[in-house]
Amino acid sequence: MSVFHDSLIITKRNLIKLKRVPDLLFFATLSPIMFVLLFAYVFGSAIDVPGVDYKSFLMGGIFVQTMIFGASITGSSLAEDLQKGVMDRFRSLPMARSAVVIGRTAADVGNNIVTITIMSITGLIVGWRITSSFFEAVAGYVLLLLFAYSISWVMAFVGLTVRSPEIFNNASFIVIFPLTFIANTFVPIDGFPTVLKTIAEWNPISAVTQAVRELFGNTNPAAPAPDVWPLQNPVLYTLIWVVILLVVFVPLSVRKYERTLTA
Repeated sequence: MSVFHDSLIITKRNLIKLKRVPDLLFFATLSPIMFVLLFAYVFGSAIDVPGVDYKSFLMGGIFVQTMIFGASITGSSLAEDLQKGVMDRFRSLPMARSAVVIGRTAADVGNNIVTITIMSITGLIVGWRITSSFFEAVAGYVLLLLFAYSISWVMAFVGLTVRSPEIFNNASFIVIFPLTFIANTFVPIDGFPTVLKTIAEWNPISAVTQAVRELFGNTNPAAPAPDVWPLQNPVLYTLIWVVILLVVFVPLSVRKYERTLTA
């Protein structure tokens, strides 16, 4: 109960920080909005997706990319707190040590809900529509939040390891950018070279993107079924990755934070 109570306090602290520094949320949502507009109106006419309007195809990928980049706020914030000595203040307080990391990742769920809302409005403006049922659409949003939450714990571990927000931002960009592009986020993977296509088929980014498109009703029902298991069962494959990332990185991040305080 102590961990839960302390985590709620840290979560509230981080959400208040977002309110006091709205620039964080503004620039976090500005980038995906620009991606939507650029791909929809500049590259959209040159990209053909059989049986599906490109704007509908695009939004699933943009949602996933936005959640992943949004999750990087966790690592950047923890690295910044370490650099500025905020963690030393937490160490002097009678609180559960794990609450700092738990509260930081929980706060990102709130950030992501706001971001998803803004992205959905942007998608509706450019012509994207959800054609599935209400419960399927809700399941799509929940899956996005779950996947983003698991990525937040990965980012927390990296942020606590590098201890510098500048290094973290550079390192995360180098990893996240190719992961989101060697996938089905922006274009169909059928035209990829063999090696890149295989990577894209098993890339969890492709699976969560495919799952979101199916749950939002943004796929071509007449299209042939994918010939690889992750894309045939994208929801299950995504949930497997969520469980793996949480099981591995929650204890790693908490242990890394505790070692950082005692170093």
